[in-house]
Amino acid sequence: MEPPPFAPTGTPRLGMGCWAIGGPFWSGDKPFGWGAVDDTESTAAVRRALDLGVTLFDTADVYGAGHSERVLGKALAGRRDEVLIATKWGNVFDETTRQIVGRDTTPGYVRRALEASLRRLGTDHVDLYQLHIGQVSPQQAEDLTGVLEELVIEGGIRSYGWSTDDASLPPALAGPHFTAVQHEVNVLRDAPRMLALTAREGWTSVCRGPLAMGLLSPKYTSGSRLSSDDVRGDEPEWLAYFHDGRPDPHWLERRDAVRDVLASGGRTLVQGALGWLWARGSQCLPIPGFRTAAQVEENAGALAHGALTAAQLRDLDGILGRAPLSHGPAT
Repeated sequence: MEPPPFAPTGTPRLGMGCWAIGGPFWSGDKPFGWGAVDDTESTAAVRRALDLGVTLFDTADVYGAGHSERVLGKALAGRRDEVLIATKWGNVFDETTRQIVGRDTTPGYVRRALEASLRRLGTDHVDLYQLHIGQVSPQQAEDLTGVLEELVIEGGIRSYGWSTDDASLPPALAGPHFTAVQHEVNVLRDAPRMLALTAREGWTSVCRGPLAMGLLSPKYTSGSRLSSDDVRGDEPEWLAYFHDGRPDPHWLERRDAVRDVLASGGRTLVQGALGWLWARGSQCLPIPGFRTAAQVEENAGALAHGALTAAQLRDLDGILGRAPLSHGPAT
């Protein structure tokens, strides 16, 4: 019997997050994309990831109001059997105006959302289907479990999960084919409770924001300014790392403080940040975003270096003022 999709393997694993390649979309006058994109470049980047052995791609129906799924589906044409596709549902949007117009977490909406995602992706199934609304009551989550299990039996999905940062919530959705929690975690913002939960339950931690929305890259400095169609340029309240379209000085200072440790041993800063996640537990599967083949190559290059050492974790905890007992490796 094959292991279920997204089961922890004990070896470093890497996916690619497809939010940025969806291009602009909005909620009212607030941007929720990462600015304009070139679909040809996005396609080349996806295919370069495949060439480098990356076989997991995480998207959502709302990214670019369906555009990310369409681009990904076309880029993977003819190679679908080589990859795992994760997508999400829960946001309601208008593809024509690229506007988020609401949310729907009812059991009846799940099938409609999945059918639309399958059409855009050009496939007959997704490997991981994730609830994209982070704050749903336990009763609402339990109500969704039955239809998700039906979709597994019917073959439309292989497994399901939840994108949430609240460690108390995932058990409410955890039927037999629940395999993953997507949550924010990176070297600047650890998530010990969630990592402890996923390790205990044998679920994968799909690590969202592994590069702190790009801040864990030398590209951004105190003089950087994001465009008005970039979510970081007119940031929502939950986005911590940028303020008024610029890197937040507090987080920039913390990034610079850990730079030397992360970039040691021939790693780049980005590769060190990914190595920190692999050191936090074998269930960790980071999904850094990308726009270009060069970014994909740097991300994938982290696999050659692997996880940071326990000593490096302790050094980073000391620099960031964290207690090693609560923020050391989860396994």
